[in-house]
Amino acid sequence: MGRAEGRVQGKVALISGGARNIGGATARMLVAEGASVVIGDVLDEEGQALADELNATRVGSASYVHLDVTDDDQWRAAVETTTATYGSLTVLFNNAGIFNGGQLQRYKRELWQQMLDVNLTGAFLGCRAAADAMIASGGGSIINTSSIEGLRGTPWAHGYVASKWGLTGLTKSVAMELAPHGIRANSVHPGRISTPATDQMPPDLIPIPLGRPGTVEEVAGVVVFLASDESTFCTGSEFTVDGGTVMHIPTNP
Repeated sequence: MGRAEGRVQGKVALISGGARNIGGATARMLVAEGASVVIGDVLDEEGQALADELNATRVGSASYVHLDVTDDDQWRAAVETTTATYGSLTVLFNNAGIFNGGQLQRYKRELWQQMLDVNLTGAFLGCRAAADAMIASGGGSIINTSSIEGLRGTPWAHGYVASKWGLTGLTKSVAMELAPHGIRANSVHPGRISTPATDQMPPDLIPIPLGRPGTVEEVAGVVVFLASDESTFCTGSEFTVDGGTVMHIPTNP
């Protein structure tokens, strides 16, 4: 009896920020569900190690490319590598992102610009570079990692909040323009997710109704759903993965 096909069997995904955390978990899950994956990152050793790990699981399932998302030429090269290696591009996961913060009066312009360059312009360049290849592939799915900060405001996080709200809006304009080509675009909005960096934060920094941070696999599961044909009537929407954080209204004990 043959192995059942996976949920994204035959799809080809390009992931920015794909070497670790949410990107790495998503790469693993996509490959496990039948996709081929190109991992893009600036973490060359980690990215190549992940590709090697995935190829040990299923030969020819993964490749690594160096990808600085602020570099237009590197985006175009990543798309060309994807289509040359796997014959198509049907899933783009714009996951690369950074964070900085500071008090409004002391928040430096270069920090603000850095947020916009990576978190917003980087995703725009990815969508632009991938669009023609996805159209040639007959359609597909663009998934952008926004944040719960793309749904609300937070003190000391002005550049991050602005970049993530911008990405939420960009997702909608891309969804509208590319819909006639069978390309969907949606944004994923994680809350606090357990990673080596966030695990250093105070556990009660962000009140979470479900009582714990999320896992990278829980976010990856939503991304795989959006990459799959299970979500073919979903576009221009926000998918929140935050344990109820955004809806939570703090109350006094």
